[in-house]
Amino acid sequence: MNEERERRWRLAVGGEDEALPAGDDQRLSSALTMLYGEGEGPGGGGKGRGGLGRSAPSVARWLGDIRQFFPTPVVQVVQRDAMDRLGLQQMLLEPELLGAVEADVNLVATLVSLRNVMPAKTKAIAREVIAKVVAALMERLEQKTAEAVRGAVDRGRRTGRPRFSDIDWPRTIQANLRHYQPEHRSVVPERLIGFMRRQRRLVDLDEVVLCVDQSGSMAPSVVYASIFAAVMASLPTVKIKLVCFDTAILDLTEDLADPVEVLFGVQLGGGTDINQAVGYCESRIERPAKSHLILITDLYEGGDSEALVARLARLVASGVNVITLLALSDEGRPAYDPQLSGRVAALGVPVFACTPDQFPDLMAAALKREDVLAWAAKADIKAVRSSDQG
Repeated sequence: MNEERERRWRLAVGGEDEALPAGDDQRLSSALTMLYGEGEGPGGGGKGRGGLGRSAPSVARWLGDIRQFFPTPVVQVVQRDAMDRLGLQQMLLEPELLGAVEADVNLVATLVSLRNVMPAKTKAIAREVIAKVVAALMERLEQKTAEAVRGAVDRGRRTGRPRFSDIDWPRTIQANLRHYQPEHRSVVPERLIGFMRRQRRLVDLDEVVLCVDQSGSMAPSVVYASIFAAVMASLPTVKIKLVCFDTAILDLTEDLADPVEVLFGVQLGGGTDINQAVGYCESRIERPAKSHLILITDLYEGGDSEALVARLARLVASGVNVITLLALSDEGRPAYDPQLSGRVAALGVPVFACTPDQFPDLMAAALKREDVLAWAAKADIKAVRSSDQG
């Protein structure tokens, strides 16, 4: 194995000066060599590269070693390399491996894409893995999303006797800073500030349509969009629809009570017909002035781009609040079609990428009909300009 490459990986483990016990040191070198080293790994991997072989138990042991020696973010990088270089993606069809894999959004996307070729036993385990990741994401994103959406819809309507789920924590903490307890490192609130619940007729509710490109490059965005759709579907303050598409259209709105079921319903991969999907969403919008269309796509259109631009222009003119997200993922700014994105931006439609942690605040700005481009600039998000179309 290249000594410089191994040195770098050892730095990722914890530094060259932190010596490992002899047995662990050998296991670490072996684990790295299997993927990045010269020669063949167990079971054969081809000359000039590592190899995991085709034995599920040996791969499971290899994944276990990787998880022992590296922090979680590095483990996820190594797993992605293994999928790309050594075909680990196909090996995930073996149920013995799933328990050893570090689960994250990218793994969920991989499992969803493989579900139609999974044996029944593997599919059951995959569902458990996906459910675990979904639960962690819900815990991370649910409260902020609920607070942002409620605050946007019921802004200005506050009460000093809120229900626990309606407490506006930032305002409550700010109002009670003088009650900070140093010995407990916490604020003991003397008074609570929260949102006042009000009965809103169904016809008064804002409607949010998440229209999500499920082509292969957008897989993490599909996962996150499904989570956010499920969270918003649980709130009585908005109506939510989730529509996923490639060259076909899949309306998953009725399944939003179970985000795991939603993910097992999507069809990752395939072509892209954005215009057809936006047309479907347009046909479901009854009150444009109360509707928000969040189109999540990289704008690589396989259908009629001229018709798409005309349709989006019509939606904007009718009063629909249209926002295009080039990605809803942790990875940063994605690849996208610069020409079509510039044309969409020229319609006055905000076009940019967004992380999951930014999305609740984006939805709050959208529901309040604020200037979303100004919000993006304040959040240090670079939006596509109409002049970018070239």
